[in-house]
Amino acid sequence: MGRLVHFEVHVDDMERAKKFYGEVFQWKFEDWSEFAGMPYFGAVTGDESVPGINGALMQRQGPPPEANQPMNGYSCTMGVGNYDETEKRILEHGGKVALPKYALPGMAWQGYYIDTEGNIFGIHQPDENAK
Repeated sequence: MGRLVHFEVHVDDMERAKKFYGEVFQWKFEDWSEFAGMPYFGAVTGDESVPGINGALMQRQGPPPEANQPMNGYSCTMGVGNYDETEKRILEHGGKVALPKYALPGMAWQGYYIDTEGNIFGIHQPDENAK
């Protein structure tokens, strides 16, 4: 079985991306550029006692995503405790709404956003009362 163990977010401006993900999701970063041979920062996304994975921000090697193009790759979704507060931080730090908040009835609130680098990501707040 091939379980997901690492992710990479491709970025144009490393400092801007670190600021965005650090301030919105409280991620911590470790400089792994020497190992990768390019700007590459490991992303610690949470405490090891909580299910989830860590990943990295890496320097984009090609053109950035274009507006209104279909998804070409993976979209990561972050679990959050408070959807509305997280959305507020996303927008305050330069993110944009891609698909507004909607209910997964009886399960959660979900929505998608565009980060400062043009990448799409989701946020997900469990809520059995969502409708």
